[in-house]
Amino acid sequence: MEEEFYSSRKVINDLEEEVAQLRKSKDQYDFLITEFKDKKTNLQIDLNSLKERLSVEFSIDIKTLMEGEMPEITASQTELTESCSYLKKQLNEYGSINPMAKEAYDEITERFNFINKEKNDLLEAKTTLMATIQEIDSNANDKFMHAFTAVRENFIHVFRSLFNEEDSCDLVLSDPKNPLESDIDIIARPKGKRPLSINQLSGGEKTLTSTALLFSLYLLKPAPFCIFDEVDAPLDDTNIDKFNNIIREFSNQSQFIVVSHNKRTIASTDIIYGVTMVEQGISRVVPVDLRDVA
Repeated sequence: MEEEFYSSRKVINDLEEEVAQLRKSKDQYDFLITEFKDKKTNLQIDLNSLKERLSVEFSIDIKTLMEGEMPEITASQTELTESCSYLKKQLNEYGSINPMAKEAYDEITERFNFINKEKNDLLEAKTTLMATIQEIDSNANDKFMHAFTAVRENFIHVFRSLFNEEDSCDLVLSDPKNPLESDIDIIARPKGKRPLSINQLSGGEKTLTSTALLFSLYLLKPAPFCIFDEVDAPLDDTNIDKFNNIIREFSNQSQFIVVSHNKRTIASTDIIYGVTMVEQGISRVVPVDLRDVA
């Protein structure tokens, strides 16, 4: 009986010890479960905070992010942390978001496109205008050279008619390559003289040279009327006769009205209109047709 008692007692002790171990294990498991619950709660809080941060700062739904494919990350956590800090710093430096920026951008873009179109139109108009100017300059250059050549030939002919055939004269362009902007030099050298400028000619020679130039222009496009106001005043009798002869020569193309006090000039005309004062302060015009007198 005693052995059975001790044997039963031993079994009870073993069972009690096992129960104690089980309770100890249970307490440990309960602690672990509580710790895991706390960690789960903290993770849930962190997850909710991350959801809110992604939604507020980056407008990203974490569900959409979890459903997509995860990108392959080759950088370390330290590198990612540094990159994230740098990006945060840049975002902070950008300042607050301007909600009207898109409208302002669209307005500026529209203005830019309008100005760019106007610029292209102006460049196109400039190109067309420059082509037109070149065409006008080319036509003007051709017409000018044609007129200049004709006037030069007329000047030489009339000058030698007023002076002598041996006299030299010419019209020269100072810049033949740019005739429209070039000065025109008048060369007049009566026989026996070598003047360096037209100012070295006598008064009568200047008058005849000017008359030759006027007639050279007149012959380019004859006018129905030509008026001379005392052109013969500085001329001597010989040059007056030359002047009257040149007028007579061209009188079949135009009518010449000559204001003069020279008797030779008056005698060479067809009709004389004399202004006389019969009474004091009263002038009267007296016409005389020399053709009837002749």
